[in-house]
Amino acid sequence: MPRKLPVDWAERCIAKEFKVVALRECPLSKDLLVCETPDKAAEYWRLNVATNPYFNSECECLVVLFLTTRRRINGHQLVSIGTLDTILAHPREMFRAAIVSSAAAIILMHNHPSGESTPSEADIKVTRDMIRAGELLRIEVLDHVIMGHATPQRPKDYMSLRELGYFGAVDAVVSPLPKVCKRRARRTALPTDQRRAA
Repeated sequence: MPRKLPVDWAERCIAKEFKVVALRECPLSKDLLVCETPDKAAEYWRLNVATNPYFNSECECLVVLFLTTRRRINGHQLVSIGTLDTILAHPREMFRAAIVSSAAAIILMHNHPSGESTPSEADIKVTRDMIRAGELLRIEVLDHVIMGHATPQRPKDYMSLRELGYFGAVDAVVSPLPKVCKRRARRTALPTDQRRAA
């Protein structure tokens, strides 16, 4: 016979079943169907993120765009709302919804309330961490776009870390490491003179 359950088993032994629910639909124009350039990502931000009630322009807001293999936008998620000049970012939160939505690639975006879209050292470090995490998960980080305000000296209201060259090391890695047969791996492990004899 099964053991009798304790009286408070419901409070102590409860697990949850989760499901993903879309918050709202964001209609896209034909121009935004494919998002391959930073200006398209910035346009998506202006249409769907900056106009939403949850967006606070006085704080840094971190958003991730989810893209398919053909670089079409599947959707976005507001990952974190920070303070005036700081935001918390961790790969776990960045990639959680990307994995659930089967995204092939992501674009990171956040705003600078000061209006100056030049990346900080923290922005660069976070971007490098996310690129490494994306390589492990096989989810490509296409860009990190920082939104600000346009000025006469800088006509764009955004700055792309890819355009600034921070993705250079990642661009060199085209595909995952090739598979090496055991015999070839054994030969390369031998000293040079033994390799010639083998």
